Amino acid sequence: MSDIKLGILDQSVVRTDSSAISAVQETIETAILAEKLGYHRFWISEHHNSTFIAGSTPEVLMARLGAETSQIRLGSGGIMLPNHSAFKVAENFRMLEALYPGRIDLGIGRAPGGDGISANLLNPSNTFQEEDYIKQLQHLDHFFKDNAQVNASPIYAIPQVKTIPQQWILSSSGGSAKIAADLGLNLAVAKFINGSVSPNVVESYRKHFMPTEDRPESKALISSFVMCGETDDETNQMRKYIDYILLQFDKGNYQNLPAFEDIRNHRFTSFEKQRLHYNAGRIISGTPDRVKEKIVNLAKDFDVDEVIISTMSFNKELRLRSFELVAEAFSMNSLS
Repeated sequence: MSDIKLGILDQSVVRTDSSAISAVQETIETAILAEKLGYHRFWISEHHNSTFIAGSTPEVLMARLGAETSQIRLGSGGIMLPNHSAFKVAENFRMLEALYPGRIDLGIGRAPGGDGISANLLNPSNTFQEEDYIKQLQHLDHFFKDNAQVNASPIYAIPQVKTIPQQWILSSSGGSAKIAADLGLNLAVAKFINGSVSPNVVESYRKHFMPTEDRPESKALISSFVMCGETDDETNQMRKYIDYILLQFDKGNYQNLPAFEDIRNHRFTSFEKQRLHYNAGRIISGTPDRVKEKIVNLAKDFDVDEVIISTMSFNKELRLRSFELVAEAFSMNSLS
């Protein structure tokens, strides 16, 4: 599958002894690099109440990224819809479409993107019920198609633009994949969240996909953490760091995470090694040839032609170089 399209998911990670300002600036720099290297999409995430992740408002940051780029598709990975008004989401993304027509992706999730307290503060009426999430998605569709009404009065999401963002349902276990199929929406499988997610999720999605006039065919992609280094030593350092960070996330620790030097000599306990084994499916790591082989196999296993990669590193240069090495391995068409 040499024609695989690659994208990047960026979470604006705040490194130890750095700042949120630096993290956001690095996201901007990464988007510019991604376009130059030939990546197809650049998505940013929504997280709350975590000092480790600065990305809380993807729709705001996307406006800046659009001004810094000219071709790459920009998207949310994703907007956590239960945190928000569907009407306001429609208006936000219509504004982005007005600014950057034909380049906007609306990735949608139903997780809180943080803890229950922050989710409640964002939307005190959030019930966390699947039926309410589905209703929001249906309302969103009406707003984009200009056929929403309240008491027989039309409701228009402003500004009025002809293009509609590509809509992607994020799924890590399969439940949301059924929703995507029922509503005729695209599917993004988050293997970087659930390493044991099965290719059957995509197979079932395609089998039950309900086409619509504007979305006649099913479309799916897969996402994974990817750590690519020029040497085995670089790769091993990057892998140890992401392994350690994911262990902290498993414990609910999203604050004040250490620098690599602080955990370089850390010896994982027997229990931690069990979790590392569990998390292994979330991560692809290695030197370029090995990483390419794993990405190709991942795409083949899930029957998709698009993979979004996320790279979380203790070192900015290693992280940006990882994206360059992956692009070189796939001989992507970079901008001159």
